[in-house]
Amino acid sequence: MNLTGREVVLGVTGGIAAYKSAEIVSRLRHLGAHVHVIMTKNATEFVSPLTFRTLSANPVVTDTFAAPEYWNVEHVALAKLAEVFVVAPATANILAKMAAGIADDMLSTTLLATKAPILVAPAMNTGMWTAPATRENIRILRERGVRMIGPDSGMLACGDEGAGRMSEPEAIVEEIGRILTGGKDYAGKRVLVTAGATRERLDPVRFLTNDSSGKMGFAIAQAARDRGADVTVVYGSVSVPLPEGVRLIPVESATDLMDTMMKKCPDQDVIIQAAAVADYRPEIRESEKIKKKGGDRLVLSLVQNPDVARAVGEIRKPGQTLVGFAAETEHLYDNARRKLDSKNLDMIVANDVTLPGAGFNTDTNIAALITRDGTEELPIQTKRKLADRILDEIIRLRKKDQSASD
Repeated sequence: MNLTGREVVLGVTGGIAAYKSAEIVSRLRHLGAHVHVIMTKNATEFVSPLTFRTLSANPVVTDTFAAPEYWNVEHVALAKLAEVFVVAPATANILAKMAAGIADDMLSTTLLATKAPILVAPAMNTGMWTAPATRENIRILRERGVRMIGPDSGMLACGDEGAGRMSEPEAIVEEIGRILTGGKDYAGKRVLVTAGATRERLDPVRFLTNDSSGKMGFAIAQAARDRGADVTVVYGSVSVPLPEGVRLIPVESATDLMDTMMKKCPDQDVIIQAAAVADYRPEIRESEKIKKKGGDRLVLSLVQNPDVARAVGEIRKPGQTLVGFAAETEHLYDNARRKLDSKNLDMIVANDVTLPGAGFNTDTNIAALITRDGTEELPIQTKRKLADRILDEIIRLRKKDQSASD
């Protein structure tokens, strides 16, 4: 990615993640971009302005009424200069100001004045992120066209675990690059993504399921959305926040998923099946809670669920691109290639879920992209980065198919 000469304004607000913003500046400078940093007063309590001045090789703005480094109205000058305006970390406070149009310091004033694309990387406590006021502010900002990356889930500085951690600098810089280089390569495309785990009921209070959290499927949905796609997400049981700005269709069982896919798939351009679907379900679903009977064993009779991916492959239409996932514990490539053929897929994303940093409920993944052209092994990376790599490969496959048909 070459960003030589591109103008980036970076707003840094008062959160512990402010230290990561220094890496954002460093990465952007390495790619050739000119970076101009605006810090809130609270941000200077976490990181010294001198750090950003050194890394950016530009003055750092912290005070609305300070004498400008150059003779101009500084907030207007930076607002006009920006080709993209990034706020990282973006606290709940700055998101609220942006939503309400408040301009009471240099950062909020410049944000209000700019016509550049705005990208925010939220970072806050999980309780603040899920608060109704924050959710409403996010909705308002998205409707106005503000782009968003993250937040990620994991251990937070306060000791809580959940959504609220700022996305990694590498991912933020990649998103900045896509904005600056016109990365809307999915504009006009309809993309359906499945995510999470299905549940197969034993009785009203028990079910069979698996460890899928929905992170991978949601990362793909968010990446496709940010690249201009019209995204539909069909999701089962998940343990992470639902993505914004997409159509959401909840399902519970494999049968529910099958019914939904048969209705929705014919209208899609790209179908990416990242959900972990139960292979079996109880033959009998009890209407009342199953009770213990002394020391007797409980014997369950299971029947096979419909193969959703195979069914989607059987009804595929010309021009559609189908992608599946193979989460395996042994014979990864052999099993994945069999699925590629038997389910009529264009690509399968294969990963060994026994590897550290891969599989269910992690923020990273280790995968291989298997197509009929061959296999590309990928290193450990964030699920968002993998999501974009999957979307890149889909674009390549679609261009190849188009060339063949021409």
